[in-house]
Amino acid sequence: MAVLTRPAARPGSPADPAPPAPRRRGRASRWVRDHLVTFVGLAALAYLFVPIVVVVVFSFNAPEGSFNYTWNEFSVDAWANPCSVEGLCASLVLSIKIALLSTLAAVVLGTLAAFALVRHEFRGKGLANVLIFVPMATPEVVAGSSLLVLFVGMGFPLGQATIFIAHTVFCMSFVVVTVKARLVGLDPRLEQAAQDLYADRWQTFWRITFPLILPGVVAAALLSFSLSFDDFIITNFNSGSEVTFPMYVWGAAKKALPPQINVVGTAMLLIALVVTIAGRAIGDRRAAR
Repeated sequence: MAVLTRPAARPGSPADPAPPAPRRRGRASRWVRDHLVTFVGLAALAYLFVPIVVVVVFSFNAPEGSFNYTWNEFSVDAWANPCSVEGLCASLVLSIKIALLSTLAAVVLGTLAAFALVRHEFRGKGLANVLIFVPMATPEVVAGSSLLVLFVGMGFPLGQATIFIAHTVFCMSFVVVTVKARLVGLDPRLEQAAQDLYADRWQTFWRITFPLILPGVVAAALLSFSLSFDDFIITNFNSGSEVTFPMYVWGAAKKALPPQINVVGTAMLLIALVVTIAGRAIGDRRAAR
């Protein structure tokens, strides 16, 4: 008597369905690999912005004691009276004044130096290109103490003038590097075309060259202002009896940390965002034209 056996089912047939789990796992792992860079970037941004969010949130806090470390209750008193803390607004005004003056000097000198390094040939040009990066790579403790020794050795009194000179020195290197990168990417045929149309050197510079390098100059100015306004180490060495805003915050942290400090930080953040957005909008409008 013949024994009837059931034929083996083909793979994928209804009698032997393939489990979908491996395929789903493959799609999930592929999706994670494709978006891994995005996840890492978002995590890095979140890590960077957490302290900023804390500063903004605690600017609306009414602390119980002198230190604004723990949340107590919502209040806008610090925003209504930002100068109620003694010495805060005076140090803020001094920091803004020094930052504006040093930025102006650094942008002028740095832009001229960038033109010299890009457009002209002279003996020692390679060494000059290397030395431009020295102030950027030098630790601020070394730079600040060296400038202090220089000023004291020359008998120069410490104060606002020494802070201005010190800030101009280390901001100038950043201006040179930023403007130089813009000049290297500038097409010289645009200037040659303007001169072919009977434009002299000054007309070519102000109507062709300067508008093209203006984004680099503005970026260098913003970077210089932020570096000067935020500097503490070099300023601490060369300030004498003057107190800038970073030095005020450092000193206040030992006695009291009022929410007005968070107000100033939030206000500077908002100003930076407005300037950045406005610059991006102007750039997009020019590109559209």
